Amino acid sequence: MECKQDKNLEQCNCSYDPCPKKGICCECIRYHVRMRQLPACVFPNDAERTYDRSYEHFARLVGEGKV
Repeated sequence: MECKQDKNLEQCNCSYDPCPKKGICCECIRYHVRMRQLPACVFPNDAERTYDRSYEHFARLVGEGKV
């Protein structure tokens, strides 16, 4: 299967520019799950910019109705 990195980048809100996994969703998800995190794309832009990608941060946002 061909990676659609260019197409993925159109919708990627990750603000960490030096990331080598940016736009390669399968690698990004695999990395973040190993770190007990979620990828940037599940967070609203303002929450994503905090770089706190933890499950706990996501749960707080859900509880506050922000996701």
